[in-house]
Amino acid sequence: MDEIIFRKMMPADADAVSEIEIKSFALPWKRDTFYEVVQRENTVYIVGELDKKIIAYAGAWLAFNEAEVMSVAVLPEYRGRGVGTKLFGELLKNCKERGANALTLEVRPSNTAAIKLYESFGLKSVGRRKKYYVDNGEDALIMWNTDLGSNF
Repeated sequence: MDEIIFRKMMPADADAVSEIEIKSFALPWKRDTFYEVVQRENTVYIVGELDKKIIAYAGAWLAFNEAEVMSVAVLPEYRGRGVGTKLFGELLKNCKERGANALTLEVRPSNTAAIKLYESFGLKSVGRRKKYYVDNGEDALIMWNTDLGSNF
């Protein structure tokens, strides 16, 4: 596989990102949501391009010195190739550059691949949100890394 180029998500990327979202999540965000959130000062959204095609994206919201990851997604045909690991690392790097020294997210307990990825970046499960996912009532694991500086 050629090298993936990571860059800031732009409003013009909303269609491609929406396609990844639909293929990745039971309750996808709408295209217009991406168009709007990438223009906000308190967000960090990036895309991964391969041969000028957007194949992955990730985003986080910033508040003070913390980042909350909203989404990490890779097109199904590119999963299992390390794209998610590179993408998540790039997201964390961008969040740190914007002043975050702690990061949190929610993940489905059934998503063992994602949990393993997040743990590899120093996130630890600290609790559950009961019946968090409205599509099937699944709980969410709450994961945190409270010291980004020590893990990169």
